[in-house]
Amino acid sequence: MSAQVPETELREHLLRENAEYRRLAEEHHSYDIQLESLSNKHYLSEEEQLQEKMLKKKKLILKDQMYMMVQKIRKEIEAS
Repeated sequence: MSAQVPETELREHLLRENAEYRRLAEEHHSYDIQLESLSNKHYLSEEEQLQEKMLKKKKLILKDQMYMMVQKIRKEIEAS
């Protein structure tokens, strides 16, 4: 039985080799920056609160998609 490849290595491989994964990671990072900007404010308007919730949901969706890609490549590696 082969040793399991660490998830960080799989993510790094996908960042280098997979344009879709790279796009998702960049979008995820963009949402991080926007959320950080909102969290630095002392007060959020209703619109900003709504934006914050939307960004968190979008970020989570991207994280799930990226996780699924990592799991897919893990299965492919373990099958070979």
